[in-house]
Amino acid sequence: MAVAVAARLTGDLDAAEDAAQEACAVALEEWPLHGVPGNPGAWLAGVAKHKALDRVRREARRPRKEAEAARRWTEAAEAGAGDAGELTSADDELGLMFMCCHPALDSAARVALTMRCVCGIAAPDIAAAFLVPEPTMAQRIVRAKRRIKRAGIRMTVPGASDLPSRLGAVLRVVYLVFSAGHMASSGPALIRRELCDQAIGLARALTALLPGEPEAAGLLALLLLTDARRTARVGEAGDLVLLADQDRASWDRAQIAEGERLIVQALRARHPGPYQLHAAIAACHSCAASLGETDWQQIAGLYGELLKFEPTAVTEANRAVAVAMSEGPHEGLKLLDALSASPPVARWPQFHIARAELLTQLGRRAEAAEAYRAALALAMPAPERAHIARRLAALARPDGNS
Repeated sequence: MAVAVAARLTGDLDAAEDAAQEACAVALEEWPLHGVPGNPGAWLAGVAKHKALDRVRREARRPRKEAEAARRWTEAAEAGAGDAGELTSADDELGLMFMCCHPALDSAARVALTMRCVCGIAAPDIAAAFLVPEPTMAQRIVRAKRRIKRAGIRMTVPGASDLPSRLGAVLRVVYLVFSAGHMASSGPALIRRELCDQAIGLARALTALLPGEPEAAGLLALLLLTDARRTARVGEAGDLVLLADQDRASWDRAQIAEGERLIVQALRARHPGPYQLHAAIAACHSCAASLGETDWQQIAGLYGELLKFEPTAVTEANRAVAVAMSEGPHEGLKLLDALSASPPVARWPQFHIARAELLTQLGRRAEAAEAYRAALALAMPAPERAHIARRLAALARPDGNS
């Protein structure tokens, strides 16, 4: 990644972004004349590296900064930066993620800044992940960058002793990158495959970096178990296929086996955490032969445990759905309605869709239609919008059937 290469050399996130942008400008001039290189990412990273080194050279001409710039340059060379292909690997991206997740920033700012600057996630997608308005998220990112500059925080790869204090934020970034790919917040496609693959690659790099960390293993298990259903979630026309209607024979059994092995190993450490619990919930789905045979009571219990780590309205809403499946729609709806005053869930389309489904099951069709329309007022991918439109059309028919 171009930003990662430049940040390692300059120690300055703004300067690294400038170098990456300069590399893109060079590409716009060079590629139309000479063709797109075989590895565009490596090409951009190489140009960004040279732009960053040019910046270091300029800084070195300033008397008071000469010694420091020379030292940084020497350290970068001695670290074996290697060629651009090596520098754009998942390990390099992971290093920049640990750089950005600096403890001087609050947790939400760390995660948002890293998603934007390292992973390239657009501000609207980050806002959707945090269930906040887009302007709020944009300001959060700007404030985080200003704080870095004012405090003179150096963007350097942390030592082994500093990793634990930053691990939680890095895990969260990887999880949210995957979530942005698994369920797009807008656009024509339900799934953004490149983000899913990027997140899984980062999770694998984390488990290699921290082989004894159960939460890193839990996160990788979660992503594999969830991603195993990828192809079954989308029909031939790109339409949404609900969990109840998915062809479970098409689920990736190799990914499921790896995910289940990882979560079993992680749980043996007896240091539970949120990603291990998320993975255990995903495993309940992966080992069930059908929706009806899923152990919803166990899933509800796992969400109850998850609330100890993530006491959020979103966790409560997910638990409510599991309760509805195990105890009936009326019980689940009571729990969902208790959350309706929470601003975050009001901005979450899945909350309104869940309410609509339960209201439909209870025969309260007018209220169900209202809940579906509330979901449509929010950003969501086109396949999900089409699904809701079909649900609304069915509710408008006298028999209420699709």
